[in-house]
Amino acid sequence: QVQLVESGGGLVQAGGSLRLSCAASGRSFSSYHVGWFRQAPGKEREFVSAISRGGDNTKYADSVKGRFTISRDNAKSTVYLQMNSLKPEDTAVYYCAGDRYLSVPATSSYLYDYWGQGTQVTVSS
Repeated sequence: QVQLVESGGGLVQAGGSLRLSCAASGRSFSSYHVGWFRQAPGKEREFVSAISRGGDNTKYADSVKGRFTISRDNAKSTVYLQMNSLKPEDTAVYYCAGDRYLSVPATSSYLYDYWGQGTQVTVSS
């Protein structure tokens, strides 16, 4: 089992950058695919990005492609989400999630078993 803790959220102006971190505790972090999801008020949780166990397979939502970059450091049991050129529509609570059973990282939140508590990202116009 793995425990996930997000950090790095905050308030930023449009066009700015933030880097989110997802730190894991527990065993075998390198056995988990990790996904980032976000949820804005009144909206459903949506997929943002995901990375495979070894970091060689990454996925992005069309809305963030070219602006966000996901990476991981298994030695530090941490996954990062570098967010550049932020827009007001990126405002949401961002969650990281872990899965250890699938062969590739999933884009559906229903396929992740372990979740962090979330970190708020607010982008002002």
